[in-house]
Amino acid sequence: MEIARADPYPLNNCIEIRHYAFELILSDKTNEIQGKARIIIRQINVENQKILLDLIQKTEERKGKGMVVDSVWVRDKKLQTRLDANHIQIILEKPLKQGEEITLQVQYHGIPIEGLIIGNTKYGKRSFFSDNWPNKARNWLPTFDHPYYKSTSEFIIKAPIHYQVISNGLLKEETHLDSTTKLTHWRQDVPVSCWLFDLGVADFAVQYYDSFQNKVISTWVFPENKKEGFYDFSDATKKSVQFFSDYIGPYVYEKIANVQTASVAGGMEASSAIFYAENLVTGKRSQRIRNVVIHELAHQWFGNSVTEKNWDHVWLSEGFATFFTLLFIENEYGKEEFRKGLIQSRNTIYQTTIKQPGFKIIDHRDPEKEEVTSAITYQKGAWTLHMLRNLLGEESFKKGIQEYYRTYMNGHADTQDFQSIMEKTSGKKLGPFLDQWLNHAENPELTGNWTYDSLKKTVKIHLEQSQEGNYIFQLPIEMGIKQGNQAIKMVKLNLNSKTLDQEIPMKNKPEKIIFDPRLVLLAQIKGNFE
Repeated sequence: MEIARADPYPLNNCIEIRHYAFELILSDKTNEIQGKARIIIRQINVENQKILLDLIQKTEERKGKGMVVDSVWVRDKKLQTRLDANHIQIILEKPLKQGEEITLQVQYHGIPIEGLIIGNTKYGKRSFFSDNWPNKARNWLPTFDHPYYKSTSEFIIKAPIHYQVISNGLLKEETHLDSTTKLTHWRQDVPVSCWLFDLGVADFAVQYYDSFQNKVISTWVFPENKKEGFYDFSDATKKSVQFFSDYIGPYVYEKIANVQTASVAGGMEASSAIFYAENLVTGKRSQRIRNVVIHELAHQWFGNSVTEKNWDHVWLSEGFATFFTLLFIENEYGKEEFRKGLIQSRNTIYQTTIKQPGFKIIDHRDPEKEEVTSAITYQKGAWTLHMLRNLLGEESFKKGIQEYYRTYMNGHADTQDFQSIMEKTSGKKLGPFLDQWLNHAENPELTGNWTYDSLKKTVKIHLEQSQEGNYIFQLPIEMGIKQGNQAIKMVKLNLNSKTLDQEIPMKNKPEKIIFDPRLVLLAQIKGNFE
C-alpha cells in the first residue's frame, strides 16, 4: 500500500527530547506571560551543533503579540541564537557527541497569539486555557512542535492566589508564596507529544470522586456549573476507561481529569487532563457530552499513547477514537445504538465528500497551510476499522489491536506499522483492502435491481458501481433474502468490476431483498433493494 510520507517539518532525527519543564508567571494585570523553559536533549547518533526550536516571535505584523526571547543558556553559558518569525536557531559552543545530554534554558516573555487562550469564561471570569492542537504550542512554549517528538513534562505556574491550576500528570506542589501569589507544580512522567500538553488556570469547583487502578478520577468545572458538571462527567468516564483497558491494553497516565474550559469547541484529549467546551456542561447527561467524553478517553490510547508519526496518518488518532467510541457504545448501550452511530457516520461521510471531493484519509497534511483533519478522517477512518473488524472477525481483530498497542505504546506508528501488525496477527494480506479505503477519496455508490424469474426459479441481481471517477472498488456484498416468516437468507456477492449480474436459485419469489443487512459495508445503493 502506497502511503504519503512527505512532511515539511524539519525533523532532527539526531536528537531525543527527554524532558520539558516550563516555569510560567501569569497575571491579572496583563496578558503578557513570563516564561522559562528547561529542555533536556540527548544526542542519539551523529554529532550536531545546531538546534532549531519552534517559537512564534513578536513581529510588527503580529501587532505586539508573539514571544520575545531574552536569552538561551546551557549551564552557565549564554548561547548564540538566530531568530526568525517562527523559530529559535541555537548554536552550541561545540557539537554534541553521541550519547551526550544537555539542558537548554530559554528565557522569554510575550502575549500569545493563540495556543494559550487568555480571556473570560462564559460567566465573565478571567481564565488561562491551552489549545495546542495541532501545532499551536509554539505560540507560548519553545518546543519541537511535531507529533514525532515525545517527552515527559512539567508545568510550574505562579499565578494569582484565587486560581486553581490543572495540567498533565500529578500535582507535586501547591504553595502560597505570599498573600497574592500561589505556585502550582504538575509533572507528567509519561512521554507525549507537545500538542498534548495542557494548562488550565481558572476558578474551578473540583470533585475527586472515584479511582481506576489507584489513579484518581476527578472533575474540574466552573463553580457556576458545579452541580451540572459533577453529574455529567461521572457517568461514562470510569466505564469507558475500564472497557478500553480490557479491550486494548493498560491506561498509562497518572490520573483522569475531566476539565471544563473556555478554549476548545468540542473536546481536547490532552493526556490525563482532558478539556471540554464550556457549553457542553448542561447537567442533562446528553448523548453529545457522553459521546465526547468516550471519544476523548479513547484518545488516551490512540493519539496520546500510540501517536501518529506525522499528520499524514492522523486517522490513527481520530479514526481510531471515533471507532472505539462506537465500540464502547455497542458494548454498553447495545447493537441498535451502535447501528445508529454507523448510519449517522456513513451519512456524514457522503455529505462531506460532496463538500471536500478530493479529501483522502491518508494524504500530505501540512498544518502550516491547511486543516489536517475533516469528517473523512474521523468517520471514514472509523468505518474502515469497522469493516476491517468484520473482515478479520472479532477475535482476530481484537488480538491485532492489542498487539499494535503493546508494540507502539508510548511511541509512534504509521499506517504501514498498523498494517504489518494486523497482517501478522491475522495471517491475511490487507494491502488492497486498506489501500482502497485509505488512499482514495471516492466512496462506493451503487445502482441496481432484482427480479424474479418464475420459469427458471431464480432471483436475478444486477449491480453497478456508479460513483464518479474511474476507480473501481473490490466490494464483498451481503444480500438478505426475506420470504414470509422464514429467517433471512444471507447471500454473499463479490462486485469486483463495474457491473455484476448474478442469478440465485430460489423456489419462490422473495418478499424483499435487503442490501447489506448487517451494515458492514460503506456504500450507498439506489434501486429496489431495502
